[in-house]
Amino acid sequence: MIAIRPSEARGHANHGWLDSHHTFSFAGYYDPDFMGFRALRVINEDRVAPHEGFGTHPHRDMEIITYPLSGAIGHRDSTGGEGLLRAGEVQRMTAGTGVLHSEMNGADEQLHFLQIWIIPDRKGLTPGYEQKAFPESERQGRWRVVASPDARDGSLTVHQDVVLHATLLGTGEQATYTLAPGRHAWLQLARGKATLNGVELKAGDGVAVADESQLVLSATEPVEALLFDLA
Repeated sequence: MIAIRPSEARGHANHGWLDSHHTFSFAGYYDPDFMGFRALRVINEDRVAPHEGFGTHPHRDMEIITYPLSGAIGHRDSTGGEGLLRAGEVQRMTAGTGVLHSEMNGADEQLHFLQIWIIPDRKGLTPGYEQKAFPESERQGRWRVVASPDARDGSLTVHQDVVLHATLLGTGEQATYTLAPGRHAWLQLARGKATLNGVELKAGDGVAVADESQLVLSATEPVEALLFDLA
């Protein structure tokens, strides 16, 4: 089963400084048919104007993964964490018992990123975060694990039975993924055009997958994509 969530069907909010598309129900956008997928709760594609951003706000009991596509995010949180997250890096924040944080675009260029929320395997975790760079060479033409419950292959640790992979594909390149029996997948095409098992996809499309043993992503133009392997 391969079910497409078209880019144009997503929720959309344009606040001037923020242009945001919501794959699943979020804030003022509500669709009872799209409340998430398995433990995956939010995928927002955000574009933030220069020198704008999200002021200090709270989160709790959520695993939050930030994946910049272009630009850089300045972040600060109540655990004492502070720094800059650039394209090519990925951050995981455990909100747990509660955290306050801010995310700002301090540059003169637009910031473009994906923010992902995953429901953790338990409540009341100690807040914390980690951030790592995943060079293009590690993602080009292959699936690179960037987050997992056991920090495999140097990935970030996420507190849920989810393994997140990222890839970059040039035109004509393929990346193949084997899905174990009983597992589910969500593919998010961040950039470009491709086919997944022959089904055409464009930037912003998401795909829910079940009962498929092998997934073949073939780029028809340069692609950046995320693949979530979910219980």
